[in-house]
Amino acid sequence: MPDYRLLALDLDGTTLTDKKKITRKTKKWIHRAVDAGVTVIFATGRGVQTAEQFWLELQLKAPMVLVNGAEIWEEPGQILKRHFLSGEDIERLHRLAVDEEAWFWGYSVESLTNKNKWTDEMFEREWLKFGMRHDDPASITKLRELVDSWGTLEVTRSAPINMEISAKGISKESGVRMICDHLGIQMGHVMAIGDNLNDLQLIRAAGLGIAMANADEELKQAADAVTASNNRNGVARAIKRYIF
Repeated sequence: MPDYRLLALDLDGTTLTDKKKITRKTKKWIHRAVDAGVTVIFATGRGVQTAEQFWLELQLKAPMVLVNGAEIWEEPGQILKRHFLSGEDIERLHRLAVDEEAWFWGYSVESLTNKNKWTDEMFEREWLKFGMRHDDPASITKLRELVDSWGTLEVTRSAPINMEISAKGISKESGVRMICDHLGIQMGHVMAIGDNLNDLQLIRAAGLGIAMANADEELKQAADAVTASNNRNGVARAIKRYIF
């Protein structure tokens, strides 16, 4: 068995190419890792509504960390844990996004809902994550700093012009730790691969944290190693080098 017993993969900018595809080479090495006894999971900001297709495409029966750790799945169709934002926080975040003319979206149990489809009924739902985007970098920086100053929410980003908000203490790292506890695996035996700052805590906590060549510079500095880009089979190359 390889030294790394669990492989946690981000999706966008990491496992997926810019065209949102998983290359044949990446599939081959993921399946080789599974065949060697490695548990391969996603650790993504996506919810099940947009991540499940890749879960099924790879035919993975393993747990998954979705919505930046707010939703943990034991296997397809079997939820393990959910962490919700409060209704008060959702109202506050929605009001802020509207006031600042930011694009916004949210993942609830029922749906992925963006600004164009938001109705008053949405405030009755249970929300796992809320996101905002502003094309002005100064504006999105201000919004991140403001929400972070509230002290009650976890604020990160998956792109320079967005922000992703979860309940305090919830992250990809917390989700992977829960799965490790569930499976009896230590974090030192985790290999994690990502490309942006919502991967930062996990990359630091994993036994081996790997950044993509296309990753945010701060993530590269924190990582133990850097692999090729998402368009050049970086995940496949990392599996081949560090697991085999």
